[in-house]
Amino acid sequence: MTAGPPEESLPTERRSPTLLEQMGGVPGIIASTIPVAVFVVVNIVATLQPALIAALASGVGIAVWRIARKQPLQPAVSGLFGVGIAAFIAYRTGEARGFYLPGLIYSAVLALAFLVSVIVRWPLAGVIWHGINGDGQSWRRDPRLLRAYTWASLLWTLVFAARLVVQGLLYNADAPTWLGIGRLAMGYPLVGVALLGTVWAVTRARRLPNAAD
Repeated sequence: MTAGPPEESLPTERRSPTLLEQMGGVPGIIASTIPVAVFVVVNIVATLQPALIAALASGVGIAVWRIARKQPLQPAVSGLFGVGIAAFIAYRTGEARGFYLPGLIYSAVLALAFLVSVIVRWPLAGVIWHGINGDGQSWRRDPRLLRAYTWASLLWTLVFAARLVVQGLLYNADAPTWLGIGRLAMGYPLVGVALLGTVWAVTRARRLPNAAD
């Protein structure tokens, strides 16, 4: 009986990091928006090249800050890599709107991926969530959870599709300032809405009777 409690507490102690933890927590999420915000501001008050330099410098600063705080290295590297690609495209095209092109492609890919996952009955909202937490994919055998994650995946599809449409229109209109503002406004605020919707749908599904229909 004495060996029971340590074994029960062991899975929670060694559980895989959550998505929020992998992104560096709330400070890491906020910090990841800084290069875009810096680019928007500097591009308004100066020209393209200083804006690119400032965005890259802020990306490097954030990476160094995360490493100094002993946060996971992967988010710092991937964030800096993303800023670097965006800056390279803007530099090669000579257009400020090029900085936002990778984000548009990213939104298009994710919107399509979430939609296809619903069609093939492997909703990505569930696959990603349970994959991150190391729970496996046995949740698909529960009709309640499959239905909930299907609706959640459709919500994520809507979020990424909305980003693509709105920001795509601003991209075609060659309005980089509004495009940057739209990128910030439709970033984590919409992700937060989708996360809340996902949590609500799954929590509600778990409370329903487990019917086989």
